[in-house]
Amino acid sequence: MSVFDDESVDIGPTGCELSSKVPFYTFQGDEEEDLEHFLELRTICLGEGAKEESNVVEVSAMNHQGKTIAVPIACLHIKCLPMVSLGEFELKAPVTIRLNAGTGPVIVSGLHLIASPAEDSDLSENEEEEEEEEEEMPAIKPAKKKQKQ
Repeated sequence: MSVFDDESVDIGPTGCELSSKVPFYTFQGDEEEDLEHFLELRTICLGEGAKEESNVVEVSAMNHQGKTIAVPIACLHIKCLPMVSLGEFELKAPVTIRLNAGTGPVIVSGLHLIASPAEDSDLSENEEEEEEEEEEMPAIKPAKKKQKQ
């Protein structure tokens, strides 16, 4: 599954392009039970044809208190900083990426991560396998000392 699954923006398998024509993209994730969707941002770079201007990219997501906040994460310029690597900058869906200043194009790449809670049945199966392995091993007995004659 790609990070960005929207037909209204120019999208590659793991990224999107923001410009003055398409200034934002919202990543939602699928609405499935017991699954959490995360967007792991990796790189943001200026595309071909970018002008000599500052391009500010911000993300909007929920903080730990459940309030939506917007934070600028990159200020790119063709002459001094055409690309920034974010490492593994992970945000829980929904996330909106916006070109807050400049005309772009700005290419954003990342990964769509899906987390599911560990099921008790999986844990109990692993525990049972470990117990079976322990039972199959013979008990270790202390060595008998030879008596001198």
